[in-house]
Amino acid sequence: MSGFRETIVVDRSPEEVWAYVIDPSHLPEWQESAVAAEQLEEGPMGVGSHVRVTRHVGSRDMPMTMEVTEFDPPRTWGMQGIDGPIRGHVHGEIAPLDEGRRSRVTMALDFEGHGIGKVLLPLVVRPQVRKELPRNELHLKEQLEHPTP
Repeated sequence: MSGFRETIVVDRSPEEVWAYVIDPSHLPEWQESAVAAEQLEEGPMGVGSHVRVTRHVGSRDMPMTMEVTEFDPPRTWGMQGIDGPIRGHVHGEIAPLDEGRRSRVTMALDFEGHGIGKVLLPLVVRPQVRKELPRNELHLKEQLEHPTP
């Protein structure tokens, strides 16, 4: 499997980037395929937390559950899909630049297919992600640097 990796510089502190990117309610604002996202448990997000994300893949909406596998504010986070035909593996890093006034955000993403997901992965998912991931990072930058009221 070949994964995807994108990096972008954002004119916001690591703490500001972290607060935005780790909040599931913001996912549909900056990820094109995200239709909805919510944390499934009450309380603060951390390792073991679960997030339900509904994504538009191909011609349909697919709900999937992600489990937080890494959580080191405001530097790194990781999530892994635990159900559904397509299971994502996400690793994110935020590095301070210019004495913490700006941040370098790097996201690495890969997938594994289960059942019909083995067919969808090379035909639909990977081509969609190849186009979408760089745009998602630009959307993230725009949302953080020029938030809409």
